[in-house]
Amino acid sequence: MKDKLLATLRKHVVDERVLQAIAAVPRDAFVPQELAEQAWENAPLPIGCGQTISQPLVVARMCELLELEGDERVLDVGTGSGYHAAVLARLVAHVWSVERHAALSAAAARNLQATDVHNVTLAVGDGTRGFPDAAPFDAINVAAAGAEIPHALEEQLAPGGRLVAPVENGEQRLVLLRRGAAGLERTSLERVRFVPLI
Repeated sequence: MKDKLLATLRKHVVDERVLQAIAAVPRDAFVPQELAEQAWENAPLPIGCGQTISQPLVVARMCELLELEGDERVLDVGTGSGYHAAVLARLVAHVWSVERHAALSAAAARNLQATDVHNVTLAVGDGTRGFPDAAPFDAINVAAAGAEIPHALEEQLAPGGRLVAPVENGEQRLVLLRRGAAGLERTSLERVRFVPLI
């Protein structure tokens, strides 16, 4: 199943580090036990609290868009089961991940511990406010869709930093923000489907 998934991802993702991270993180450890057999399918799955674990292709694509080299400090908005944070953790120095559902954050902590991921700091709170105590971030990953990218997240992006988020504007699309010398550059990309950013 894993090999089939990776073969699918290779058609869309060229960053070898991202593909290795997806291969290394056991997605079955981040879904409810009764869905473990479906974990390596290229599909989102329910994880409780009305939330989902994102489709592996979308996780891989978002990680690739962040252009991660290994020494970054990254903010992950919408921890969910901890899967996206675990993939990011294999690509960067440290991840700060915010989740509004305490039960999901607690489950994510167990999942990360069980899979030997130790460079993720979890917090329960309003992800639209980011994580001011640890800002600025070299990269920000947002795993829920809003009508616009929250201003607080833009403010917490370091010079040269990248932010990727789904934005709902009649249709959902991934948007990439890059903080350059002239300010924030915005690029609208492919269509996606995420739960709402609350």
